Amino acid sequence: MRRNGPRHGRCFAHRRSVTAATLYEAVAQGLAAIRRNEWVAGIAQGFNVVKVSVADVRVEHEAKLGEVTKWLEKAGGSPRDVSQRQRIRSILGMPVSR
Repeated sequence: MRRNGPRHGRCFAHRRSVTAATLYEAVAQGLAAIRRNEWVAGIAQGFNVVKVSVADVRVEHEAKLGEVTKWLEKAGGSPRDVSQRQRIRSILGMPVSR
């Protein structure tokens, strides 16, 4: 996970290993792990990118945090979509609507 620092456009990288079923679940678990550290300042949404690498088969994905947030705020969908959003909201410590 990378973000620009407040001064001189510095870029910071934070790495975490997680096990997840979907890209957005991996993003959520990584964010939750990083947020547990006091030294990590708030991570802005918008255009920040989270890079996800799959270890079993070397595949790399990227997700814009704004897109993840928009997906989490979406209502309805298939039962599977609703269940996945509730699980990821729970991982991030967000209210889970029923």
